[in-house]
Amino acid sequence: MTTAPEAPKIEYPCAYPIKVMGLNAHDFTHAMIGIIQRHDPGFDPGSVALRPSRNDKYLSVTAVITATGPEQIAALFADLKASGRVQMVL
Repeated sequence: MTTAPEAPKIEYPCAYPIKVMGLNAHDFTHAMIGIIQRHDPGFDPGSVALRPSRNDKYLSVTAVITATGPEQIAALFADLKASGRVQMVL
């Protein structure tokens, strides 16, 4: 009988990439940056990478935060989803 490998342990603080996808509206990026900054006050908005979908309907916002613990990441994901503008968070 084989067992599944254990997930790697994350050592905090660390650089933690987050990708947020939603409808490509004029203020989507700004709204996502605002939420991210509430959870990582030292976040640099200039480091955000944007990628529109093939038909420009959706926008992917990739940001790297300084994660301080699993509670911070869970709270950030919850706030992003609660915004009502996010289709997916990775």
